[in-house]
Amino acid sequence: MAAVEIVEVGPRDGLQNESALVSTEAKIAYIEALIAAGARRIEATSFVHPKRVPQMADAEAVMAGVPRRDDVRYLGLVVNERGLDRALAAGVDEVNVVVVATETFSERNQGMSMEAALRSFAAISGRAHAAGVPVTATIGAAFGCPFEGEVAPATVAELVRSCADAGADEIALADTIGVGVPADVERLIGEVRAVTGLPLRFHFHNTRNTGYANALAAVAGGAAALDASAGGIGGCPFAPAATGNIATEDLTYALRRSGIASGLELSGVVAAATLIEAELGTQIPALLGRAGDFPVRSAAHSRPV
Repeated sequence: MAAVEIVEVGPRDGLQNESALVSTEAKIAYIEALIAAGARRIEATSFVHPKRVPQMADAEAVMAGVPRRDDVRYLGLVVNERGLDRALAAGVDEVNVVVVATETFSERNQGMSMEAALRSFAAISGRAHAAGVPVTATIGAAFGCPFEGEVAPATVAELVRSCADAGADEIALADTIGVGVPADVERLIGEVRAVTGLPLRFHFHNTRNTGYANALAAVAGGAAALDASAGGIGGCPFAPAATGNIATEDLTYALRRSGIASGLELSGVVAAATLIEAELGTQIPALLGRAGDFPVRSAAHSRPV
């Protein structure tokens, strides 16, 4: 059976855009439930200024409270070297660094130009590797920008090349505002594969109802990993209408029915999503918990994969 890794981003990208502040204890319980469901790479928090993202103000406390297991890796998002200092001190297993594909969004998201962001990435990458911590370069707004519109795949490829040269261990391509379609995914993979052989990870939003189709297209194109958020919560607080992370449970269902293993157990993911739904006090976007599972396709009725 084919397989793809799901990187669970609910505790960070899922919660960062939610107005209801979630307690540290509830965040840890959410992470524990995700681990019980089979999640093994979890973006637990971000090390950013609390005034910019109040939901992440307890980053150190979350990292101090999560279960430490040899088979679970915790990712921390950083946007500058001060964030890296905090992430390393908190004991993250990996760091995720965002480089945005347009000047306007780079300034809005990180307060720096694209050129400055690349210099920052190189500095962070060098220091993280010296500490024995792998680095993912996430190219934000890789499929389109809320301020500048279309983003040329060649622009994304050049950013990827620069990040690869600076020591990235993995490249994540993010559809931050959910504008891409499968044809865009295929086109971007072709451009990026021309400049690097690094593992590719994809981050899709379902803002315009294309996220799951894009995820399946990415897997068909050789993606090593997909980001998803249990419950489908989250978005970007610095991009207008950037709602709708693809839901881990809905994605897992689509993958499983397509003959692609993810290592996740559906009822466990739904349980984690239910837990965070109660904390947020609002209905989560994910649909599987409402519609219910459907029996696994029998061997007699399975399609070739």
